[in-house]
Amino acid sequence: MGVAVRPTTPRHWFRLSIPLVIFALLLLYLSARSLGARSGCGLGAQACVPGGTAPFQVRQESGPLEASERKEPPCLGPRGMLGRMMRPFHDSLNPEGDLGLSPYLAGWRALVEFLTPLGSVFAFASREAFTKVTALEARVHGPDAEHYLSLVAMAAWERRAGLLERPGAVPWDPARSSGSRTLLLLHRALRWSQLCLHRVATGALGGPDAGAQCSDAYGAALGPHHPWLVRQAARLAFLAFPGRRRLLELACPGTTEAEARAALAQAAGTLEDVYNRTQGLLAKRSLLQLA
Repeated sequence: MGVAVRPTTPRHWFRLSIPLVIFALLLLYLSARSLGARSGCGLGAQACVPGGTAPFQVRQESGPLEASERKEPPCLGPRGMLGRMMRPFHDSLNPEGDLGLSPYLAGWRALVEFLTPLGSVFAFASREAFTKVTALEARVHGPDAEHYLSLVAMAAWERRAGLLERPGAVPWDPARSSGSRTLLLLHRALRWSQLCLHRVATGALGGPDAGAQCSDAYGAALGPHHPWLVRQAARLAFLAFPGRRRLLELACPGTTEAEARAALAQAAGTLEDVYNRTQGLLAKRSLLQLA
């Protein structure tokens, strides 16, 4: 009678494999030490680069990072000239994508106040702008005030009421111009002011002087819409334009030149935002040819 062979159970094979696994791990460990000794790298190293070259590491800054706080110059504050101008213009950009007329005109009043002391050419432009601001304010606060809350509302109502001029037509009495036409003229003047202030703020030392830069801005924004005689008068007026340093002192007194430049550039940026919003609204309603 033969002896029956008991089949090997999985547990038995597991017990037999443990020594083999330990032996394999030992061989792996010894071979790794041997390679590390020949290459100069140990198992405890973060990285191993042949030839002993240290691995690239990002150097950590010593000490905590501190955010530098730059104090706002007084000219941008609530009582500063630039601040009083920027806030109403910024408020005119309502969230619906429209342009509020009342804050827009308040911004223009502050801009006129800012421009008037800057020289004869600014004084002339300021008087022209003040006349248009006053005319449009008469509509904003007049008997039809409900239709003059914003640019979109004004343009829609004046179109329905037949108040819009034919493209290119010049009204015999400028005081009776439509609100849309008056706004268009202010819009062009705002572009000139924005370009001039931006170039004064960002002009390089040794480059064109402020008068030449603002004259170029006039040629781009207003000159094409003025008769020859007015363009020549403006060209002569720019010859007596204040220097860049003087303009910066008037714009932001009591600050360094760098601070004044930054403040003036910020103000010009606000004017550009308003200009771009207005340009889009006027173009969409085919109102850029009213004057």
